[in-house]
This record gives sequence, structure tokens and C-alpha cells, in this order.
Amino acid sequence: ASFTVKVFEGTIAQVVALSSIMTIISGMGGNAGSQTQSILVRQIATDKVDFKRNWKSFVKEIFLGIINGTVNGLITVVIVIILYRNVFLGVITVIAMIGNLVVAGIFGFLVPVVLDKFGADPAVSSSIFVTTATDVLGFFIFLGLANIFLPMLI
Repeated sequence: ASFTVKVFEGTIAQVVALSSIMTIISGMGGNAGSQTQSILVRQIATDKVDFKRNWKSFVKEIFLGIINGTVNGLITVVIVIILYRNVFLGVITVIAMIGNLVVAGIFGFLVPVVLDKFGADPAVSSSIFVTTATDVLGFFIFLGLANIFLPMLI
């Protein structure tokens, strides 16, 4: 995650507000990923999960990421617009929130399944991989969008 932040150091220097918002994006992604991962670990423990049988659950997690990202993103957008008086910063925030919660659903589902498939205990190992994925990809989505739309943020 620190490498991702380093790549966008110049963007953050120009729009310091990004540094406070990106923690919200990564925090929400980590929370959502941990929740999905916990459910999957429980299902694995009770032998109720198999990726081939449960691809619908995988797709459901993606849609839940979109829905949760939209709802939480819109709440966050209102706060961002009030604090920073920049609609474009709010739009980037909601898009990044949706993207990161989709990432959380994907990794929260796949990591425990893959670890179990390779004989590792997903209850012990899943959260570190899920949190790393949501931090790195959440920062990349948010800061990447900020970099693309930088002229509208300054």
C-alpha cells in the first residue's frame, strides 16, 4: 500500500484532502472484505462452500459491493462536499468506494476458498490477504482517479 501511495505522492501533494479521504476508502474496503471473508470461512468450516456450486454467491458478493459502495459512498460524498466544497472530489470518492467494495467482495470470497483449496487454514490467513488487497487496490483506484481528474480538483 505504501508503494501505491508513493507512486501518487505528487497528486497527494497538490490535493492534500486526498490523504484524509483515502483512509476512509481503505477502511471501508477492509471492513467489507473482513465481513465477506468471515462468512466464507464459516461456510468452509461447515462444508457449505464450493466455488463451482457457489458461483452465484460470488456474483452476489460483487453486487453487494456495488450496493454497499454506492450507499456508503453517497453518505461519504455528502461529507466530502461539505468539508472540501468540491463536487469532483465527491464523485471520485463514490466511484472509488464502489470499486473498493467490489474488490473487497471478490477477495473476501476468493481468498478463503483458494487458501482452503491449497490446504491452508483460511481462518488464520485470510484477513491479511484481503486487507492488503483492499488497501492497495483501494488506494490505486482512488488516487488513480484523482490523478486523471487532477485539474478538476485543484
